[in-house]
Amino acid sequence: MTIIDRARITSLHVFCAVLVAAILVRPLITEALSAPVLRTAATVFVAVCVQALPFLVLGVLLSGAIAAFVSPALLRRALPAHPMAAVPVAGAAGLVLPGCECASVPVARRLMAQGVPDGAALTFLLAAPAINPVVLVATAVAFPGEPRMVLARAIGSLATACVMGWLWQRAGRAGWIAARARRAAPAPSGAGQWAVLAETARHDLVSAGGFLVLGGLTAAAFSVLVPPEWMDALAGQVLLAVVVMAVLAVVLALCSEADAFVAASLSMLPLLPRLAFLVVGPAVDVKLIALQAGTFGQAFAARFAPATFVVAVMCAVAAGLVVLP
Repeated sequence: MTIIDRARITSLHVFCAVLVAAILVRPLITEALSAPVLRTAATVFVAVCVQALPFLVLGVLLSGAIAAFVSPALLRRALPAHPMAAVPVAGAAGLVLPGCECASVPVARRLMAQGVPDGAALTFLLAAPAINPVVLVATAVAFPGEPRMVLARAIGSLATACVMGWLWQRAGRAGWIAARARRAAPAPSGAGQWAVLAETARHDLVSAGGFLVLGGLTAAAFSVLVPPEWMDALAGQVLLAVVVMAVLAVVLALCSEADAFVAASLSMLPLLPRLAFLVVGPAVDVKLIALQAGTFGQAFAARFAPATFVVAVMCAVAAGLVVLP
């Protein structure tokens, strides 16, 4: 072993250095965080993360179990032969085959490679992370006094998935999807089902956990940095609030198991804009656009993402007007 190898700095060394520095300056950190504004922000951040974390863990475990033990061929065999009829069945499959946004993209790719109609595969891609039981239960917990939010979210998200599936089946072009997406994926070798479950869950938890922290920080910042009169003005302009929350959902790219708690923390806004946040987020966000472009090609993402955004906003507003007061 050379001197360079012995002197190499690893992430563990960096962590230990940061920990020692934090201990040394602890009095200064404590004094800085004693301000009322920072206490309020810290309370909001911790509340959002602590409430959402159990559902996030449960969601990634279920996603890992689906990846390890359920073959996409099972869904393919259950779908009707007619492409248009296969769309709502693929959407309903999201209730029993849950998955996070990141996991649904490779599943949709495998479905296409096995001959499932494009519209049905894309419907499942949108429905699985949006209407699965973990997400709906998390929404019920986040909005304990508003059970209609659960129904409105389920209707709006399922409608978004089915409308996009039908639109793509009718107007989409096979050439817009990269040829690599239709090639059969190689079977995993050297890894058992439990190893696949553990690796999938670990990957999804690390990825989604970072976005949960980002969402908690955003909610905390909203609570202390945005003047109340701004939020009051936005609350009075419902359509503008819907657009703002929809764009915020795209930018934040939260995991669907955790986004309800961030939406619930924005209690100064009416329910309809927060519903748009919950419907748009699992359907289209920056990380999904990147994943879709890498999996299905840039031509696909350039058409699918903007169309999904418009459809999701319209379906959220329609569901809200019907279900919410």
